[in-house]
Amino acid sequence: QVQLVESGGGLVQAGGSLRLSCTASGRTFGSYGMGWFRQAPGKERELVAGISWNGFRINYTDSVKRRFAISGDNAKNTIYLQKNSLKHEDTAVYYCAASTGLGVTSRTADFGSWGQGTQVTVSS
Repeated sequence: QVQLVESGGGLVQAGGSLRLSCTASGRTFGSYGMGWFRQAPGKERELVAGISWNGFRINYTDSVKRRFAISGDNAKNTIYLQKNSLKHEDTAVYYCAASTGLGVTSRTADFGSWGQGTQVTVSS
């Protein structure tokens, strides 16, 4: 089991930037894929960005490509989500998750551990 703690959410104006952090403990960091999901009110949870265990494969949902960047720091057991050019529609609770496998997947069922979530609100 992996324990995940997110930080970095908050209120930001449209066009601004935020960086989310997720620190993992438990299983050996880097031995599983990880992802950032988000869930807006009344909507399903969706994968925003995912990174494979070795960082070689990265996926983004279309709506955040060229605006968001996922990265990892093995020395700190932490992954990040750098979010630039934020839009009102990026408002959601963002969750960090650890996959049960090595790769990148968009299915919530493939992630066995979840953080508590951090609220991101983008004012228009």
